[in-house]
Amino acid sequence: MPIGARSMAFSMPSSWSQKVGSMNKEDVKFIIVHCSYTPPKMDIGVKDIDRWHRERGWMGCGYHLVIKRDGTVEQGRELSRQGAHVRGQNSRSVGICLVGGMRPKSPTPEINYTDEQMASLRETIDNLIAEEFPAAQVKGHTDFDKGKTCPNFDAGHWYLENKLLPTF
Repeated sequence: MPIGARSMAFSMPSSWSQKVGSMNKEDVKFIIVHCSYTPPKMDIGVKDIDRWHRERGWMGCGYHLVIKRDGTVEQGRELSRQGAHVRGQNSRSVGICLVGGMRPKSPTPEINYTDEQMASLRETIDNLIAEEFPAAQVKGHTDFDKGKTCPNFDAGHWYLENKLLPTF
């Protein structure tokens, strides 16, 4: 899925590129899948996540890409810039956030992504590996922080076997 295929791409403020460290393609070892941990009817995007992350004192959206409920892929940080999505892995990974991942009526994990999101996730990862980061492995946030279930499924297993195994 081309970035911004169904919506306008979000442009990163120029001040970020001066403050956020650069990232070399050769150093990228992981494509890390996350979730926004929002209920399925909450269709947010990069601008919302950018605001939330700034409210936490960060320099804006920490993810490189966000996949909305309709499958639209939005640009967060530039791929050439270090993300802010997994402590200790940001300089060697690309972060992709799926919108959703929380039950509608209680703050508990759920695998509630749309078919459009999953198709966009697969196409996006395929393109990133083929065109930018051929040595990258697909992982979930939970693979680096066992206190998290995000994205609520084993991302590496899903990518290789096309089966969703819950992580909660």
